Amino acid sequence: MNEKRLVIYPKDIMLITGKSERYSRYLQKRMKAHFNKLDHQCITITEMCSYLGLDPDEVSKRII
Repeated sequence: MNEKRLVIYPKDIMLITGKSERYSRYLQKRMKAHFNKLDHQCITITEMCSYLGLDPDEVSKRII
């Protein structure tokens, strides 16, 4: 998986899941809790794919 960036943002989650921005922020917060991350730490694309059960190659095609 060749990706230009490592971090996932709520706008990316919106694009991938088709959900609203508010729900995407909520989902990102749940992922941070799941991976025991602090508020200032970021969620990576790999972590999001693991959490949502998505194929990393498909996700990289959609956001890059």
